[in-house]
Amino acid sequence: MTSSDPPGPATRRPQVPAADQTLRILSLLARQRGPIAAQTIAAHLGIPRSSVYHLLKALEGHGFVVHLVAERRWGLGTAAFELAGGFARQEPLAHLGRPLVAALADRTGESAHLAVMTGRDVLYLVEERAPRRPALVTEVGVRLPAHLTASGRAMLAALPRAQVRAQFPDAAAFADRTGRGPARPAELREVLREVRTRGYATEDGEVTLGLRSVGVAVLDHAGWPAAAVAVTWPEDLPRDPAALAIEVEGAARELSRRLYGAP
Repeated sequence: MTSSDPPGPATRRPQVPAADQTLRILSLLARQRGPIAAQTIAAHLGIPRSSVYHLLKALEGHGFVVHLVAERRWGLGTAAFELAGGFARQEPLAHLGRPLVAALADRTGESAHLAVMTGRDVLYLVEERAPRRPALVTEVGVRLPAHLTASGRAMLAALPRAQVRAQFPDAAAFADRTGRGPARPAELREVLREVRTRGYATEDGEVTLGLRSVGVAVLDHAGWPAAAVAVTWPEDLPRDPAALAIEVEGAARELSRRLYGAP
């Protein structure tokens, strides 16, 4: 390479080092199974520890990371989930998930939907209403509190527990719709423990009185919840949640395979 040749990708230095380091920190946090220490970030990325702390504090101020003070660790914040939800809305999840959700509604005879996490809420990307079933609040573009929905609970149960604590630190973080559902961190922990034990999430009148749902998370190649698939039915119908969950899980696994090649 002559002196007049432009540097290649391996040798080119970023023109804005702080921006480059910030993006590298976010990328590293996104690949972890849970929050990590600032010292770990500095060692892994080769960034001075003092610079890492300054960048993390700036990211925290904008909601892109959260600081778990008791554990001295850092994890992704709600603003990072907003970005992930924005990407999902732009195509891949909705495009690949729509036919699977439609097929799920056909198989079960119940309304089905696909949602992503955005902050403490879920955002619905796809809805397929079954014939002769009531209209739902889970229309495309609607946001609902994640801790009240089957979709949200399925995704929260797949997150590291420390991440959930950061999202729902106290009673003020819990919205209410029908007077049902967890209203404090300890109650949410119990709900999510049951989800992990069963392998699927349920919801019974916590979003809309008279309606029930089951949901299963769509996991990416690292095991993170990229989305969730769910079905909803009137509570006066004799449906077996476990049997419906098998159908929902099949759709969630197939969407995961199509998106990420996950088994």
